[in-house]
Amino acid sequence: MTYPSEHPSSTTTHNSGLTRRSVVAGAAALTGAATLGRATAAGAATPQAALTVGDARRPADLSELVMYDALTLSALIKRRKVSCVEVMETYLDHIERHNPSVNAIVGLRDRSILVAEARERDAQLRRGEYLGWMHGFPHAVKDLSAAKGIRFTSGSPIFKDRIAETDDLFVQRVKAAGAIVIGKTNTPEFGLGSQTYNPVYGATATPYDTSRTAGGSSGGAASALALRMLPVADGSDYMGSLRNPAAFCNVVGFRPSWGRVPAAGFVAQGAVTGPMGRTAADVSMLLSTMAGPAPSAPLAIEEDPAVFTKRLDRDFRGTRIAYVGDWDGYLATEPGVLDLVESSFEVFEGLGCTVERTLPGYDPAKIWQLFLKWRWWSMLGNAPLYDDPKKRELMKPELIWEIEHGMELSARDITQAAEARTAWYAAVAAMFETYDYILAPTAQVFPFDKNVHWPDSIDGRPMDTYHRWMETVAPWTMTGHPVANVPVGFDSRGLPTGVQIIGPDNGDRAVLQLAHAYEKQARWIDRVLPPALR
Repeated sequence: MTYPSEHPSSTTTHNSGLTRRSVVAGAAALTGAATLGRATAAGAATPQAALTVGDARRPADLSELVMYDALTLSALIKRRKVSCVEVMETYLDHIERHNPSVNAIVGLRDRSILVAEARERDAQLRRGEYLGWMHGFPHAVKDLSAAKGIRFTSGSPIFKDRIAETDDLFVQRVKAAGAIVIGKTNTPEFGLGSQTYNPVYGATATPYDTSRTAGGSSGGAASALALRMLPVADGSDYMGSLRNPAAFCNVVGFRPSWGRVPAAGFVAQGAVTGPMGRTAADVSMLLSTMAGPAPSAPLAIEEDPAVFTKRLDRDFRGTRIAYVGDWDGYLATEPGVLDLVESSFEVFEGLGCTVERTLPGYDPAKIWQLFLKWRWWSMLGNAPLYDDPKKRELMKPELIWEIEHGMELSARDITQAAEARTAWYAAVAAMFETYDYILAPTAQVFPFDKNVHWPDSIDGRPMDTYHRWMETVAPWTMTGHPVANVPVGFDSRGLPTGVQIIGPDNGDRAVLQLAHAYEKQARWIDRVLPPALR
């Protein structure tokens, strides 16, 4: 087949004399030379961070700044080869041009205010006040998280006029590293479902076919990244929300180990916050900013997040990888998905890995049942809204379904689900005694019509819930292991998909190292740009 990147339109020449493809390739080469700065235990990069990226140069055409990876852009800003105002204006121009086609960034703040904040970042540099590696970056926060002074809807008409009064902890850390919050990224209502649509802002499309969904629930983040409207992005993940949209938009999404990015509470529920980017190195650096213990998070991982600022290069000769596929036909998959996922084996094997088809010693149907119970339980946090009849009328049916099932749970049901989760974790731990990593499809379908709420069947097999079509991600949510999505290519329609790289307990850096080695060889992100950028 002819890949989208091989179409003559992908080599369009811009005023700088460079092609979009050559700019991306050059930026990728510069990133390979990166020495990442340190991060404090609080998560933000220190002002003394020694970030260098080869011979990073100011582009002749500033519109090409959006094509640079985040680390290259960071180096240009730190060395004052481009100003923060130039970066902000370039990104805002790019957003104005491309966002209407995908509806990824929502609640965009006033341009004059954002440029003024960028001007202050430039003044800080002149005074020697370098805040961190995100100094001057435009950043949009997923609309399930609070960013002070900005509309915070969670995609729900119940909260359509809510303005955040505080910053969530990771938003505080991103700002402390120098980022300027420009707005929000779109999400489905309350983050439910891997399809980003809501009655407040509408649906978000993948830039690879704007009639189709970007996935979810971090669909706005993934689509914005793919269209180069943000340098990096944050997201969250309960049922693949950092993974599925990354697969649907041909970018990297990383679900960290539970507790890596601190969260309040004494129960390890399914949801985590994590980073997304166009390179594993960018993702690792953003994780260094978001991660790290906090007094408000009793289950947070204590490891210094500075480990994620180190180079990701590693020798993978002798590495053993397990592949679960569709669990011997248990999972329904759209024709072509598994073929693309399994085509990635050649890249892993080229790195010196061996990939073996095998399954854990646990019934996948039981995993699904324990997932449902944990999900229902977690949704009970929304029960006070449900109790108000007027607010209940404004809820999507899927949320009502989750809450009502949660209300039917007994203490014994939850205890049995906890026991099942422990047994499932033990089965995966046994796999990691033999294997270094596990691979699994990131999605069971390709991006579908954005006007369809969710697929009711896959290849003739009916889906009995609104999220059954994403069952492939649920097992790894329940174990809490770190997982990255990396792209594996495109079908004959030009639609992308990806593979999950699952690592051992707290093996976040190991997962990012394999993702980094894989992407250096596969290069799907810079080889195949969205049609609007070719």
